[in-house]
Amino acid sequence: MTTWPYWPRVFTSDSATRVEASWTRYFHSPPCPPCLPLLSRQGECVINASSPPPAVELHGITKRFPGVVANKDIAITVRKGTVHALIGENGAGKSTLMKILYGMQKPDEGTIAIDGEQVAFNTPGDAIARGIGMVHQHFMLADNLTVLENVVLGGEKLYGIGAKARKKIMEISDAYGLGVRPDALVEDLGVADRQRVEILKVLYRGAKILILDEPTAVLVPQEVDALFDNLRELKSEGLTVIFISHKLGEVLKVADDITVIRRGTTVGTADPRTATPKQLAELMVGAELPSPETRESTVTDVPMLQVAGLTVAAGGAVVAEPEVLVPAAPADSSTHEVVEAGRLLLDDVSLTIHKGEILGIAGVEGNGQTELIEALMGMMAPDAGVITLDGADITKMSVRKRREGGIGYIPEDRHRHGLLLESPLWENRILGHVTEAPNSKKGILDPKAARKDTERIVREYDVRTPGIDVTAASLSGGNQQKLIVGREMSHNPKFLIAAHPTRGVDVGAQAQIWDAIREARREGLAVLLISADLDELIGLSDTLRVIYRGRLVADADPATVTPEELGTAMTGAASGHLEATDNHSAAADGDTTEDEAR
Repeated sequence: MTTWPYWPRVFTSDSATRVEASWTRYFHSPPCPPCLPLLSRQGECVINASSPPPAVELHGITKRFPGVVANKDIAITVRKGTVHALIGENGAGKSTLMKILYGMQKPDEGTIAIDGEQVAFNTPGDAIARGIGMVHQHFMLADNLTVLENVVLGGEKLYGIGAKARKKIMEISDAYGLGVRPDALVEDLGVADRQRVEILKVLYRGAKILILDEPTAVLVPQEVDALFDNLRELKSEGLTVIFISHKLGEVLKVADDITVIRRGTTVGTADPRTATPKQLAELMVGAELPSPETRESTVTDVPMLQVAGLTVAAGGAVVAEPEVLVPAAPADSSTHEVVEAGRLLLDDVSLTIHKGEILGIAGVEGNGQTELIEALMGMMAPDAGVITLDGADITKMSVRKRREGGIGYIPEDRHRHGLLLESPLWENRILGHVTEAPNSKKGILDPKAARKDTERIVREYDVRTPGIDVTAASLSGGNQQKLIVGREMSHNPKFLIAAHPTRGVDVGAQAQIWDAIREARREGLAVLLISADLDELIGLSDTLRVIYRGRLVADADPATVTPEELGTAMTGAASGHLEATDNHSAAADGDTTEDEAR
């Protein structure tokens, strides 16, 4: 029997040819030799007679929507007590597939088996009853309720709604270092705190199969490591985790098995023990892993945005605080921030961003980033300080005047602040720019021109959509983000606020967004970049600052600083100018595979 030189020994030349043909069908080219060892046949799982039944088996899952087939003949087997990673580009069908598993959508074809038993889920309640819990990338929380009320909502029969429920919530919070506050209103929480509440909701209901959609998007490296430790502990106790992420290095670090989805169907699996980020990227999108690195400097000596003494106080009252940093939290404690009544949310923040410069802000969520954005946009009136844009004082200008004056804005939460989900794409193109061309003419909206320009954005920014009349909700997260970036860049802003611009998007969309920002930077755009992705911050930024408890406490040279050093400053354990240590430099030099992937 002849064996194929690059395939595992279980493949004969005939079977390899069949898989190669399947690859070519979806990728339009034969697989490269380095990728061949990563592939196995769709849905293949070797189980001997003594093995327990898989936690999850999906066979032939197909789901159609008007104008698009989201899933086509999906086949996935998830072993019990493992972390199974699901990767694919935006629009590949990952979210739809998980919604089907969680009972939010019904498949048009195919079967689902849980612990060897075939099931049919009509509602999420059915899935929860079978021990499945899901933490969505875009959170499913009621803003006007407290944390406790959100957690117990729909699960009142478990532990009631009073002292017993509160005790259980605190037990889970303490056990996993979530640091939640049961009586806090969700509308007052930052993105990181909201995610922790979602994770707690799942654990509160006793889930045995956890679906985590982009769970590390808002975490610093130390928190990611802590989360992975928790996942390993859950796994050791027999729980199963389905881990959806676009951070391929993290996938390789935590996963036991990896399934690759492309264009709505499974194209193969990868072994995390032998795969590299570069190879996974090629499996996902047929291209190399993009790098945020910006090699050439375009920074000028012309200030575009100047902020002096910007101060915002909780409750509206400026409260003096001693000029001493709060000691770093213990290693096993949560690093999220709790806003105390009367303390400063922004404390004497001063910065300057020049034309052609990207200033990156690193910080744990809830340390003043949101208040800084809202003050710069005019959504929040500062208690003190001056904001100058291109030489003009805009401190008291309205949001609309600032927009018309040249401020672009990519919001941190595209669903809450960037889109009208139930409106068509061409109406979303108008948002934030109602009074500007081509959306309006002589003070009157011009739908025809807005529609034409939306078609241009869809084409130039590769927004994958059947047309501009579909709702924004019908797009994948990455395509929603590309629409927002295209909208903001279309008005040639002088200054761009980019808050987590690639959060939850795949490597292909990442590259397009980074290219758009870099190109505008070359044309003189000034950018304030706020991101939880430290590699993105280090790669794109010309200058780095660290925000902690509302103060800019440290600065760093992106060319020498490491993510670990930034993470240390983000928790308050370091301040001033961050210098690269010899150990970190040596470690960075030794990590050739991941560095090349970046």
